[in-house]
Amino acid sequence: MKHKFLQRSSSRKTRTGTIQCIYRSDSRNFTGGIGLNRTDWQSSCAILASNVVSQQPETEKANNSEIAAVNGHKTLDLAPIVDQNLPKPLSLIPDLSPAPMHGNQLRVAYQGVPGAYSEAAAGKAYPKCEAIPCDQFEVAFQAVELWLADRAVLPVENSLGGSIHRNYDLLLRHRLHIVGEVQLPVHHCLLVLPGVRKEYLNRVISHPQALSQCELTLTKLGLNVAREAVDDTAGAAEFIASNNRRDTAAIASARAAELYGLQILADGIQDDLGNVTRFVMLAREPIIPRTDRPFKTSIVFAHDKGTSVLFKVLSAFAFRNISLTKIESRPHRNCPIRCVDDANVGTAKHFEYMFYIDFEASMAEPRAQNALAEVQEFTSFLRVLGSYPMDMTPWSPRNGDE
Repeated sequence: MKHKFLQRSSSRKTRTGTIQCIYRSDSRNFTGGIGLNRTDWQSSCAILASNVVSQQPETEKANNSEIAAVNGHKTLDLAPIVDQNLPKPLSLIPDLSPAPMHGNQLRVAYQGVPGAYSEAAAGKAYPKCEAIPCDQFEVAFQAVELWLADRAVLPVENSLGGSIHRNYDLLLRHRLHIVGEVQLPVHHCLLVLPGVRKEYLNRVISHPQALSQCELTLTKLGLNVAREAVDDTAGAAEFIASNNRRDTAAIASARAAELYGLQILADGIQDDLGNVTRFVMLAREPIIPRTDRPFKTSIVFAHDKGTSVLFKVLSAFAFRNISLTKIESRPHRNCPIRCVDDANVGTAKHFEYMFYIDFEASMAEPRAQNALAEVQEFTSFLRVLGSYPMDMTPWSPRNGDE
């Protein structure tokens, strides 16, 4: 399969076939490597070298609407949103209609219900946007692809809970581009129905990340009760209000308490006050990289020559003094295990991974272009997910209250 990129291109042979690369192996200065228009840059963000069409089998169904019991407690059934004036989340349905005309107002998809931290992140990224709730991460991606929304704002990592692996997989499965990032301080509250005291509680529900971020504080509060995971923090608050559950508390934001008429039993219950979630903004088209402000670039790659290749890839960045801010490995779904036959010891099995890397450099910089030119030589698959401005805004823990 051939992929066409910029005019100055060269081809090389791999076992996957003939590939067109945007990088010239005989010239690392990238003269004209980044085009002056959106079309050229969009081409350079395409998949560089792969026959990988999907990292998720067709038979695998994402079912994030199910609630997993953390300690053996029975699962819950989320009820509809209490306030019918609140927007109803988009769902995975086959007949999504075209987006209505909305003038210049940006429509931004997020996962969850009103009051979720993702809604706050959407508001920080695009202050005058129309936030569109979606019941699953997958739906938020589809909303942008099907023109139901202009952007999607989705979490990718938390300073306490780590990576949100589902969204890393979806970044590869879909063809949206990262066009920005937002770092949102997360300020958790313990929410209950008015008049409920902690002695009445026998269960705490929230998103798995929120539960892990508050584990020590809940123990200090004497809440040694069942803890159950739901789709999102605000959805937990909505469930309690909808079902009048006086034996259940939710971990969510102060805004969720206001929206669903709940009482804040304990404020700021995260185990670390410096609790921050990083969100990325996704769009159908990439932005053109620049050098007039700090940029970050996200890539994903795979290789088939053992662990020594990873060292060579990382060396390409270290040699050019490019700082890496994130490296994440995810299973290679099309080829999860690599077998190496050895007549003396039998068959050795190695797990195969896709690697996601964020680095502090713009693709408009020659050093970033040259680094990827070298990475291209060692990998069987390489894709630029986006080159975008870094979030440099100052923050304080209390900002998460919004």
